[in-house]
Amino acid sequence: MADIKVNNNGPYVISGEISLVDADGNSFTKNDTFALCRCGHSTNKPFCDGSHSREGFESELKAE
Repeated sequence: MADIKVNNNGPYVISGEISLVDADGNSFTKNDTFALCRCGHSTNKPFCDGSHSREGFESELKAE
C-alpha cells in the first residue's frame, strides 16, 4: 500500500510500493519514497527540487 501526503506549501510525498510511469509507460523511479512538484517551478519535474520555498508557493489543502 502507498501513502500520499500533501504538504502545506510544498510537494506531494509518496511512500510505499508504487511506480511512477510516463505517458509511454517508462518508469521514472524505483525508490520507496519520492516527492512530486506542485508549484511548477522544479527544474527536475515531475520531482520536487525545493523550488517552492524559493518561489513562495502557497497552498494548504485539508481533507474534509
